[in-house]
Amino acid sequence: MIRRRPLLALLAALLAAATIGAMSESQASAAPRDALTIGLTQYPGTLNPMIDSMLAKSYVLGATQRQITVEGPDWQPVCQLCVKLPSLEDGDAVRFPSKTEAGEPVDGVRKTYTLRDDAFWADGTPVTTADVLFAWEVGRHPDTGVANFRAYRDVLDIEVHGPKRFTLVERKLDYRYRSAGDFQVLPAHLERPAFEVPREYRNRTLYQTDPGNPGLWNGPYRVAGVETGSRIVLARNEHWQGRRPAFDRVEIRAIENTSALEANLLSGTIDMIAGELGLAVDQAIAFEKRHGDRYAVTYQPGLVYEHMDVMLDNPVLADRRVRQALILAVDRQAINDRLFAGKQPVADSSVHPLDWVHATEGVPTYGFDPKRAEALLDEAGWKPGPKGLRVNAKGETLSVELMTTAGNRTRELVEQVLADYWKRVGIETRIRNEPARVFFGETVQKRRFAGLAMFAWLSAPESLPRTTLHSESIPTEANNWAGQNATGFRNAEMDRLIDAAEIELDRDRRKAMWADIQRIYATELPAIPLYFRAEPYILPKWLTGLRPTGHKYTTTNWIEDWQVVE
Repeated sequence: MIRRRPLLALLAALLAAATIGAMSESQASAAPRDALTIGLTQYPGTLNPMIDSMLAKSYVLGATQRQITVEGPDWQPVCQLCVKLPSLEDGDAVRFPSKTEAGEPVDGVRKTYTLRDDAFWADGTPVTTADVLFAWEVGRHPDTGVANFRAYRDVLDIEVHGPKRFTLVERKLDYRYRSAGDFQVLPAHLERPAFEVPREYRNRTLYQTDPGNPGLWNGPYRVAGVETGSRIVLARNEHWQGRRPAFDRVEIRAIENTSALEANLLSGTIDMIAGELGLAVDQAIAFEKRHGDRYAVTYQPGLVYEHMDVMLDNPVLADRRVRQALILAVDRQAINDRLFAGKQPVADSSVHPLDWVHATEGVPTYGFDPKRAEALLDEAGWKPGPKGLRVNAKGETLSVELMTTAGNRTRELVEQVLADYWKRVGIETRIRNEPARVFFGETVQKRRFAGLAMFAWLSAPESLPRTTLHSESIPTEANNWAGQNATGFRNAEMDRLIDAAEIELDRDRRKAMWADIQRIYATELPAIPLYFRAEPYILPKWLTGLRPTGHKYTTTNWIEDWQVVE
C-alpha cells in the first residue's frame, strides 16, 4: 500500500512541472483579429451529422450546421432552425392513441414546427421540409448505421404543410417532446445521390468526399478546406442571415498531444484551447499558475463522464465480481485530490450530481477497498500465482487490456496509476492506445477493444441512456454499427426502465425510474466510473461572448456571439 501515494505524488509533480518555451507576449498577440485559430485534441472521423458520435465533430458542426432544436446554455430546449417550440398547451403538439413496436398502447404526439424563413445552406439554397424528409429517410433506413437511429424510427410520419412547415408524427409522447432531439436535417439537393446505396452512405456522403461543398452547411460558417487528421478551415456562410460572426476565418486544429497543444498556444500558433476537447484540469491548473496573466482560464463543471467501457463479451470481464474488483482496487478519490486538485469529483454512475435526476439512495458506491477486491477475485476463481499475478484453474493469468486516446497526457498518466493499483491485487494491465479518430471511429464504434476503453461521454441534461445502455443499441455488422452500446450490455430490466421513463411525463415518477436506472448501472458496472470532468477553457483575453454550457451542445453553437474586445 505504501507505493500508492508516492506514485500519485510523482505524477502530480510531473504534470505541475511541465514547462514549455514560448514566443514573447507581443509576438503571440500579433495574430490578426479577423481570424481565430482554435486548438483541440481530436480530429473528427466524419463530418456527417448523423454518422458516428464524436465530440470533435460536434464542435465543428456547432459552427457550421444548425439543428431544429438544441439545449441552450441554461439547459433548456431552444429553437435553432425552428421558429417556436411546440407545446400541448398551445395546441401545436397534440396527443393521439398509438402503440409501441411491441403493440402496447401508448400516447403518440403530433408536433408541428415551422422552419425559419432566413435559414439557407451556404450555396444559397433555402433549408426546407425536403431536407427534413430526406434526413428522416436516411435515419430510419436499417442499413444506414446512424448513431441515434431511434430518433428517426420513432417518427411514424412527417406531414408536410409547405416548404417551411411540417408535423412530426411520433410513436411516443415522451418527456422531451418539445425538442426535436437528435433529429438532424440534411441537404437533399446534394446528398440524395450518395444515398442510392444506403449501406455505403457513410463512405459516399459528400461530408466525407467533398466537405468543402458550400451546400452542406447552414450555420454561420461553412467548411472551406480540410487537411485530414490535422485541421479544418471555416469561412463565413455568406447566406447566413443571423448575427454576423466576428471572424472572417476560423481554423480548428487537431493537436492530439496535449503537451504540444499547450506549446502551440504559447507560441501563438493557436489563439485558444477549446474547453470541450482541450487540456485536462491538472494541466490547466499548472498552465494558469504560469501564464494566467496572459490568458483567461475558466473551469466549467458539467455532464462529462470519464469512465472505462467494459467489453462484456470478454469471458473474464463478463464476471461482475471481476468488474467490481477493478473499481474497488482503485483509490479514485486520491486520483482526484492528487492529480486534479479536487476539481473532478468521483463518479458513482453516469448521472452527474448537477442533473436533477441524480440519485443516491439505493445506488451502490465503491470506495477504495483492496481487501474486498481481493476477496471478490478469490470468489471468481482467480488465485494468487507466480510474480504476484492471479491465475485461474487453467493457469491463465488475469490480464486486462486498457485502451484510450493516444497523446492525451493525463489519460496516459491515469492509465499508469490504474495499472499500478490493479497490479497490487494481482491484475496485469496491457496498455494499447490509438489516435482518437481511430479509437472512436473504428475501435469503440465497431466494438474492437478486447478489455477496457477509457474515454468520456458528454450528454444533454436528463439524457436518457437509450443509445448507450439499451440492448437494441448494440452496434453490430448487421445494423452497420448503429448505436453506442459498445459494451454489449443486455439487461431486460434496464430496457424496460428506459422504455418506461421515456414516456413518463410526471417528474416524480420519472425520477424514481431514473434512480432504478442508476442502481442497475452501478450494480452491474457495464462501465467502470472514474470521475466527472470539469472543462478548462483557455481563452485570449481579447475574446468575449463564449458561454460554456456544461453539456453536449458545444459553445460553437453560439459562435456568432463571440466578439473581439481590444
